[in-house]
Amino acid sequence: MKKTTIYTDLANEPVRTALLLAAGTGSRLSPLTDSTPKCLVTVNEITILERLVSSLQDHNFNRLVIVIGHQGECIRDYLGTRKGGMDITYITSPLYKTTNNIYSLWLARKVINEPFLLVESDLVFDTEMLTDMLYPDRIAVAKIEPWMNGTTVTVNDHMEIDAFHSVTVAPGEEHFKTVNIYSLSSATWRSVRKRLDQYISSNMVNGYYETVFADMVEEGCLSFTPVFFDTSSWYEIDTITDLRAAEFISDPRPHPQSFPMYPSFGSSGAAKYSSKIKVSLPMAPSSSLLQ
Repeated sequence: MKKTTIYTDLANEPVRTALLLAAGTGSRLSPLTDSTPKCLVTVNEITILERLVSSLQDHNFNRLVIVIGHQGECIRDYLGTRKGGMDITYITSPLYKTTNNIYSLWLARKVINEPFLLVESDLVFDTEMLTDMLYPDRIAVAKIEPWMNGTTVTVNDHMEIDAFHSVTVAPGEEHFKTVNIYSLSSATWRSVRKRLDQYISSNMVNGYYETVFADMVEEGCLSFTPVFFDTSSWYEIDTITDLRAAEFISDPRPHPQSFPMYPSFGSSGAAKYSSKIKVSLPMAPSSSLLQ
């Protein structure tokens, strides 16, 4: 299916609203998340949330919507109603203990009508990686590394997402890992909201929004353009081991060569589409964030 939004005037305007899903308990990071939300866990003494807000600030976002649940008041206290030049809106998930991100995304249906960037709250990434995500109907993906798991996608010859996959990738298959950052146009969001309504009304509240995207891509009613993130420029933090790896790759200091499991941040990423991948300076929030 051809994208209908890329040729509109709005498709040439950068996205300026972000939606952060931060309702989950982050139980795999216990005990760090027993009394704090995952996004307030620190990576090299800087919280995941501070890093995210700094990145959005650097790209001139003016609105941030956050779905909160577990220890949500901590996030409210941390950010208030305005931070980094952005107005902040909170949505409280009453069922965060028994639902998943499909429900959190559905909760935003009446709060956001404009194009927006969808971001998970457990990511650290190089700020520059967002540059090509600022336009609607894009998905961040990366070359698959041995320690990665979760949803993958395939890309067709027209540089569009061909399909979402949740099964183990067979040797030789050209799959890419989803980074869990998406940009959605207003038209795409309207279509996604309708599909979310169907899932939620069927009590499918404990699933993932990738299921919705996968079904819509398969049916030809949703199209994403991939943006390739360098593997060494982002990390998803689910466990203590992930946290240590994220600290390693985001540390600007020289690394010993005896830690081969994780690439040092800023090292070249060998991907099929490496010419489209930007490798930049180490991850660091701007100093003006908390001013």
